[in-house]
Amino acid sequence: MSRIGKNPVEFASDITVTTNGNVITFAKGKTSVDLDTKGYVTFEVEGNTLTFKNLSDSREHRAFWGTFRALAQNIVTGLTTGYEKKLEINGVGYRAAVKGKVLNLQLGFSHDINYELPEGLEASVEKNVITLKSHDKQMLGQAAAEIRSFRPPEPYKGKGVKYIDEHIVRKAGKTAKK
Repeated sequence: MSRIGKNPVEFASDITVTTNGNVITFAKGKTSVDLDTKGYVTFEVEGNTLTFKNLSDSREHRAFWGTFRALAQNIVTGLTTGYEKKLEINGVGYRAAVKGKVLNLQLGFSHDINYELPEGLEASVEKNVITLKSHDKQMLGQAAAEIRSFRPPEPYKGKGVKYIDEHIVRKAGKTAKK
């Protein structure tokens, strides 16, 4: 049995939850997020709680039961507090700047990299730290991974773009002949 699926999703009174067939819509202010269950689970909204039920005890339905409950909880958390990821840039001459909805990166290539920020994602830069904020956890993680992929950290000097809490395993470089 799924232990995650059993827990109800509780949301604040300022978040409105509406259902239309298999789609659950979460809205707070101008922000609205849809969760399409595709008929894999049943759900019901009672007051400020949302509960999910699996269709049968098959392995697949139990997996969807926990998955959709976790996705709903992530949406509620994103609308109330939001998500944040920080990336650190290490390297001589490596810089980042935000210009409107474009993140400009100078990562040692012959050209600048202009990364178009998706709708709903905010970026700010302080010294060598890029801070990304969004209400959508999946979009935030995808954008952070794409930015990191432009220049992943290398193991000898640690130059590149890394997550702030990421630990780079360093390798020993060449040693000179004696």
